[in-house]
This record gives sequence, structure tokens and C-alpha cells, in this order.
Amino acid sequence: MFVFSEPRKMALLLRFTISCLLLSCHWSWTNAELFTAISDVEPLLETHKRIIDDLDEYILKEEERLNVLKRHLNIYKREHEIAMEDIPNYLGNPINAFTLIKRLTSDLDHIEHSIEIGTDYIKNLTVNHADVKYPTLEDLAGAAQALTRLQETYYLEVSELAEGRLNGVNYSAPMSAGDCYELGKALYNEKDYTNALAWMKEAMRKYKEENQPYLFKEIDIMEYIGFAHYLLGDVKSALEWTKKMLSLDPKHVRARGNVPHYNKIISEDEEKLRRRRRGVGPDDTGNELEEETTQKPATLTPYAKERKVYEKLCRGEVDLPQEITKTLTCRYLTEAHPFLRLAAVKMEYMYRNPDIVVFYDVLSDQEIDHIKRMAKPRFKRATVHDPKTGELVPAHYRISKSGWLKDEESSIVARVSRRVAHFTGLSMTSAEELQVVNYGIGGHYEPHFDFARKQETAFGKANGNRIATVLFYMSNVAQGGATVFTELGLSVFPVRGAAVYWLNLHPSGEGDLATRHAACPVLTGSKWVCNKWIHQGGQELIHPCNLEYQPESMRRKIPRPIPKSSR
Repeated sequence: MFVFSEPRKMALLLRFTISCLLLSCHWSWTNAELFTAISDVEPLLETHKRIIDDLDEYILKEEERLNVLKRHLNIYKREHEIAMEDIPNYLGNPINAFTLIKRLTSDLDHIEHSIEIGTDYIKNLTVNHADVKYPTLEDLAGAAQALTRLQETYYLEVSELAEGRLNGVNYSAPMSAGDCYELGKALYNEKDYTNALAWMKEAMRKYKEENQPYLFKEIDIMEYIGFAHYLLGDVKSALEWTKKMLSLDPKHVRARGNVPHYNKIISEDEEKLRRRRRGVGPDDTGNELEEETTQKPATLTPYAKERKVYEKLCRGEVDLPQEITKTLTCRYLTEAHPFLRLAAVKMEYMYRNPDIVVFYDVLSDQEIDHIKRMAKPRFKRATVHDPKTGELVPAHYRISKSGWLKDEESSIVARVSRRVAHFTGLSMTSAEELQVVNYGIGGHYEPHFDFARKQETAFGKANGNRIATVLFYMSNVAQGGATVFTELGLSVFPVRGAAVYWLNLHPSGEGDLATRHAACPVLTGSKWVCNKWIHQGGQELIHPCNLEYQPESMRRKIPRPIPKSSR
């Protein structure tokens, strides 16, 4: 079994995903969705090792087999040269005639059989190993999309990624032209033509530099580049690349058919532009064309605005206003529960009104390891609540795997729940089971609320809405993976053993829209968390009117400034 440091492990997994995974993704594995949890990608290194061992064995056998084929080939060449010097005389020799027929019958059968054996051997090399896992085409697509998500969120250049660099740090060997080509193909198949184009251009650059034999050719890369330009509306560039294809292969059928098509589109567009500039003449529908007016800058949608804020927060580019930072303090929590007088908890206010609090050293290494071991066998792809039906469904905007642990299954899990009750002052009678999550390649969860809004089906309807969230961090993350609050302009980065806590509801029971939050894509590392969601049911039995432990900001209202990112 391999042992790597966390940053090196993640870098190897990223590179493995876009190289070795690409080679083997045509095999299927029943559980699939490996890309949704780093813990599921790690066993693929065992598959990788098995392939290495099998290929070593295969190459030795293949070299022996090829030596036999070379001997046959040398005999064929030598005899053919002799025969061509004097064909009638050569074939007039019955021995030569016999050996020629023999070579083209029984000898040729042996040669074909030898080639088939080699092909079948490599095809079935590791498929028969029942104890290893294989990725699927879905994993390939998910890994490719993850790389583009990281690229866009963290402003990474394709050329940097292709050289194995993440934010200027070299984590792995450079990608090959083949890696870039397969990644571009995967993105093209997912209709992400912009990123497919970028990776195909990188594949072209590396193809020329490497000068290595590949199953694809330069003209194949050109075809993807040309058609991606066309699908993105840049017909002139598409035509330029198609002409380059014809310079390599004048008989290329698709290229020859596309040139007149592209020329026609360009001519029609130029004619429309000329008419528009003159302000005269009907368009194709018979309507008079009006003079072109100055285009107004496009107005960002609410989603696009939030997306920009989200990405800035993920990169750590947003600072809290001074009005907030001057109110933030650290202290020991002792008053939420009598037990805390004996074992105070370190707490830090990350934001005030609403209070976002981080409690430090509330999970030990032993507890973390135990929780991970229990959760791994139960992992399934993380789901979200369908707002209309309340059913749990997978979603592209949440890439992770999760498992649920009950208190009665483990004294350690029960102890964690008691600890949550201690530092929150809330009852666990209506709390959900402990949800354990491992994020996948580029794993993330886009902005969302933990509470159900009026138009949505509430989580655990009988126990009311989710009043509070406790999010434990079970690993440090080398780069990325922050929990961000898009309405507050706040980024909280993972600290192993710590927990971030907030109330989702106002005292009135209405959802607090300021608690909208997200999990940023994991750039480097493996992010493990576990959640404890606490519901309204049972809380009134502890403190009928108000909670004994209330954040100070709920008693002394502090104005909530607009975060810089939203101004």
C-alpha cells in the first residue's frame, strides 16, 4: 500500500485521474461516482499498482512474442526479395512454392493467433481481478469538470495546470499531450466547448514539443479545435483551423465539407453587417433592419452576482468591515453547560449578528479516526432536498459522499452529540444523526440554506425546522475548501478538530437569510467534515422563552454592514 503526504497524495490523485483513469475508464465498476469522494479515489492506487505489475509481466511476454514475429517477418522479407529477382524461376521450384503457400496459410494463422493473444491479453489484463476498482466514464467526466471548476474558481491557467502547478506550487509531473487531449475530449462531450478548446490547444502545443507516438494525430486535435470554435460562434477561426487540416490531409472528408459551409455563414454574416451599417434592406425574414445601436453592458443576474462573491470568498480576497472586526473576540466558553466549568471550550467569534462561532479542539484525533472508519463503508453520493418533494436527490452542485452515524451505534458518536449539547446549550432530542462527508476531486457545495423556506418541504417536518448547524472539520485542507457566507462576506477555513456553529433561525422562527453559505472547491488536500443539524423540537422544553445561552449579539443588536464584495 502507498503512503503519501496529504499535498502529494492529492496531486497524485489529480494526475492519476487525468492520465491512468483516462486509459481505464472504459471498464465499469458497479458503484461508480468515484470522483465524488477522495476516500473512494485512494483505492484506485491499488488498481494502479496491479496494472504496473501486470504490464511488467505482459511486456516480458510481449517481447518474446514480438521476437518470434520479427523472425517470421525477416524470413518473409528475405524470401520476397529473392522471389522478385526471378519470379518464374523462384516459383518453379516446388519447395519455394510449397513454403510460400505454407507461409500464407498455417504460418499466417500462427501469426494472426499470436497477435490476437497479445490483444486479448492486454484487453483483459486486469478486468478479471475482482479485488480492484475501476473508474467509469462518469468518473472521467466528473474529474474533468472538477479541474475546470478549480481553474475558474481559483483563476488557474490551463498552461499551469498542464505543468502540474497549483497556484504556483509544483505538485506533480507535467501532463502529457495525451492527458490534455483526453481531458479536452471529456469536456467536449460534456458540451463545455470553451474549456475543451483551451485543453485541446494545450494538447497541440505539447504534441509538437513531445514528438511522441500517440493513438491520435495532430489532425485529430485540429478537428476538435476547429469545431469547438464553430460551436462557440467563431466561424472565422473554425475556417482557419479547417484549412490547416486540409493542408495536412487534402482528402479529409469532414474538412472538405465544412469549408464551403463556413464560407457561406461568413458571407451571410458580412452581408447582414453591411446592411445594418447602411440601415437599409430587409433581413432574411423580410423585416427592415434598423441601424445598429450601442450595446449596453449586460446586467448580471442575482445568481451571477452571488457567484462572483462566492469565488472571491473562496480565494480569500474579501476582508470584513472594520465595524465587524472590532467586535470580534476570543474567549473560553464556560456558561452553556455545567460540564464546561470543568472543561472550558476555546471559542472565537468570526462574525456578529448573526453570530458565527468557531469552537476549537472539540474533536480529538482518536474520535476523528473512529468516525471516518465507521462512515466509509456507508458512503453514498451526497444528496440535496428537492424543494418541491422533500426527497433526497443527487445534484451537480454538491460533489461529495456522505454517511450517517447514530448515537446508539457508538459511544464515541454519542459523546460527540453530548459535546454539541454542552457548547450550544441546545437539546439533541430532535437533532439529526451525525452526517460524515468527504469531498471529491474539486469537491464543493454551492450557496444554500440549511433551513427550509416556506415554499419548501421542511427537513424532518415533525421536529420543525433546523434551528442550528454545527460543522466539524476533521482535516486541514492545504488549499481551498473554505466555508463561506456569501451574504456576510465571511470565509472560514478548515482547522482539524474545530467546529463552526451558527443559528439558522431568528427567535421568531423565521429563517435567517444572512446564513446562506457554501463549501468552496477543494484545490489541494482531502476535506473531511461532519455535521450535526439541530431542529426546533424540544428546545422550548429547556428554555420556554429564551435560550439560557444566547449569543450576546442577539441581546444587543449590532448593525449589520454590507460586505465589501457586495458594494
